Amino acid sequence: MADVKMVSLTIEGRPVTVPDGMSILEAAKTAGVLIPHYCYHPGLPVAGVCRMCLVEVEKFPKLAPACATSVGEGQVVHVHSAKALEARKGVLEFLLINHPLDCPICDQAGECELQDYTFAEGRADSRYREPKRFNPVEDFGGDVLYVPNRCILCTRCVRFMSDVAQDPVLNVSERGDRAFIGKAEGHDLTNPWAGNVVDLCPVGALLSKDFLNRARAWELDRAPTVCTGCSQGCNAVAETRDNVVVRLKPRANDQVNQYYMCEVGRQGYREFNRRDRIDQPLVRRGNALAITSWDDAVASAARALAGRRLIVLASPNLSNEALFLVERTIEAAGGVAVFRLERGDEAALPGAPDLALRSERAANATAARLLGFSETDGIENILRDGDALLIVGDDLHGVGAADLDGAASIVYLGTALPAAVEARVAVVLPITNVLEEEGTMTNLRGRVQRFLQAKAAPGVARPTWYVLADLLTEVGGNGRFYLPAEVFAALASTHASFRGLDYEALGLRGLPLVEQAAATTAATTTATTAARAEVTA
Repeated sequence: MADVKMVSLTIEGRPVTVPDGMSILEAAKTAGVLIPHYCYHPGLPVAGVCRMCLVEVEKFPKLAPACATSVGEGQVVHVHSAKALEARKGVLEFLLINHPLDCPICDQAGECELQDYTFAEGRADSRYREPKRFNPVEDFGGDVLYVPNRCILCTRCVRFMSDVAQDPVLNVSERGDRAFIGKAEGHDLTNPWAGNVVDLCPVGALLSKDFLNRARAWELDRAPTVCTGCSQGCNAVAETRDNVVVRLKPRANDQVNQYYMCEVGRQGYREFNRRDRIDQPLVRRGNALAITSWDDAVASAARALAGRRLIVLASPNLSNEALFLVERTIEAAGGVAVFRLERGDEAALPGAPDLALRSERAANATAARLLGFSETDGIENILRDGDALLIVGDDLHGVGAADLDGAASIVYLGTALPAAVEARVAVVLPITNVLEEEGTMTNLRGRVQRFLQAKAAPGVARPTWYVLADLLTEVGGNGRFYLPAEVFAALASTHASFRGLDYEALGLRGLPLVEQAAATTAATTTATTAARAEVTA
């Protein structure tokens, strides 16, 4: 690979050295200088239509749009010169001519770039005295609502649907002050990636119908997480209000999902707000389940599993740390670990390489395979009479009570108690969901990614890895772990694919598995077939 040519320039008095061909706008970011912009987005083709990013470049005959002007050796760029400020002030004045005075009721208030830039550089008053243009609100279909009176015609939404989604259902209709974003006749925004136009809109023109009027931006708590909708492992931000998840939004990561997120993952937030949560440990007393202490529940679980062939049914949405401790429990108690995997249709995002809604509807199936878990189609094919069944995180969807007849005893670690086990379970241990704990997951490309806690757990529910560590200690293994970082360190020290990885070094963008991971994944896929044959034999 040829060496990249570098150029040196000065932006707002700060020396910068960047690759040749980079735009002035992106170069300014490396210098810590924000150039106001609307139409530009790093994930979209450059349009240069809003003229908000005009800067003064010495020896240039006129102001230059920073998004569409490449850096040059020795350039001197002034972002906040009198000329540049006056030009951007004029752009803002034109954008606000027909803009409604509805900031107090706009969903975008508090995270609106038009608000931010007007506050920073706009005029304090308006010279426009004519009636404002008015167009009715339009339902674009799917989850998208269009408010044309707020639209600044940046065309981000048009370019996303045309160039990235490659589903050109949006366009700029009419001209001049009559222009608006139009929708192709007979078409709606039902594309599985269409929700991204709401994220891309820099103002309140495109809104999510699902989120409409639910919360103000400043009322939300935010935490980085990983989407569990499929094996892509898209980086996301979980936004909560009063400990209730109100939306999931994509978090930029060039190595995973770029800037986008599909509707399956986006709308999956409802699962984290279930009201039928288990919030106390339960043990069977006669014919009923009774609340008990954690110590008693864990000890009872160990007794229920002791002396029997152990079958662990683990969810492929568990963290790496939880799956590792399941593996340790199997080693200590003897038995096998299996997982069920829901599958669905794939939906690629054509303009974003390697990004798609994957057919595997689970976030951590890759780690489950790397740790030697075997995939099963049905638990009833695995259970033998007298087996002890430990269920971790699996909601038993599609499993009936009769499918569990082979189990002599059942211990359930979950967030809600399925009807299939309610009458027969010996011990119930309440665990947290992915937004109520922190840890790591491994996506289909072998990238290990951290997620952080976004909300408090109900009652006395505990992180899955924490409960498994206690159970592991109770069955005779070494479960002395007090932090997810400690569990991950043990995982990295014992499994070749994770060797060399450090929990803190993962950051919020993750790191790839070691080079052997690809070969290991292929090998474990083959081994899975053999393991399934052994388990069902």
